[in-house]
Amino acid sequence: MTAKNERLVNLVVCLMSARTYVPATYVRANVQGYMESDRSDDSFKRMLERDKALLREMGIPVETGRNPQGEEGYRIDPDQYALPDITLDRAEAAAVAAASALWRDPSVAAVFQTAVLKLRAAGIEVVPDDESVVTLGGATRSLGDERTITDLLSAIDAGRPVTFTHRSSKGRKTRTLEPWGIAGGGGRWYVTGHDRDRGAVRTFRISRISDVEAFGDAGSVVVPATVDIQAIVNEAVDVATADGGATAEIWAAAGRAHGLRRMATSTVPQRFGDEDGDLLTVEIHSRSGLRRVILAAGPDAVVLAPDDLRAEVVADLDRLIAAEVSA
Repeated sequence: MTAKNERLVNLVVCLMSARTYVPATYVRANVQGYMESDRSDDSFKRMLERDKALLREMGIPVETGRNPQGEEGYRIDPDQYALPDITLDRAEAAAVAAASALWRDPSVAAVFQTAVLKLRAAGIEVVPDDESVVTLGGATRSLGDERTITDLLSAIDAGRPVTFTHRSSKGRKTRTLEPWGIAGGGGRWYVTGHDRDRGAVRTFRISRISDVEAFGDAGSVVVPATVDIQAIVNEAVDVATADGGATAEIWAAAGRAHGLRRMATSTVPQRFGDEDGDLLTVEIHSRSGLRRVILAAGPDAVVLAPDDLRAEVVADLDRLIAAEVSA
């Protein structure tokens, strides 16, 4: 930060934190950047006037008035300068979380991490409970691997087709795609484009993609001028959740299983055996994600319905126990 910028920041902090109008004599004696003893009174006054004018040009409302002692001074009303409250929906908050996890370059990482901290301080949870953040090393239960996203973005920027391994419930398969763009939907990231294998537009969840390889000449992939990437992704997400509306009933111990409680659409007090707790109704958007949150709650959560989700959680617990015993 330059000396001038630092001086302006110090002046803004001083004038915003003051309860009354701050006289010029106080600024000269206490604000870093104006305190140099070799500066004449006229030089100081000219500097202060220039700085106030510059702040006003920047839209910062520097007011002039008199303090209780009758001295002329200056202040910045925080109510006039402060930004309005920021509210984000689930998808917008997830986008911030994804960005903060993706950008690891020190020059920008701190900015995103600061944004995440401020959102959390305001009570906004920026990472969905059923998803983890972008990770290194090909984590399969995440918004996507950093290298996968980087490779896809590079191919899109260069206009080159790609091959990649796509994981689904039916297994793994190599796909060939002319990628058009990446967009978020439902707290996840997707890549969309022309699928050469199917000869149609297809959208793939990035967390299910690995081993991306670009090939062919740069510029060989041309994105149609009328394509709306976000609209394509939104439609694909809507189709994938068209059988949505399914809910799970989960008992949670009193004061426990906070991850599940944040996901619940309704909470009704209910005892389970001899223990107090609540019956939670949770919408099923991602069965695997919901199972992870349930497992993380341990004995503080019990699936009551549907039966198939309960069976899946029991099977997960059996595998965990078997792995612990074999270790």
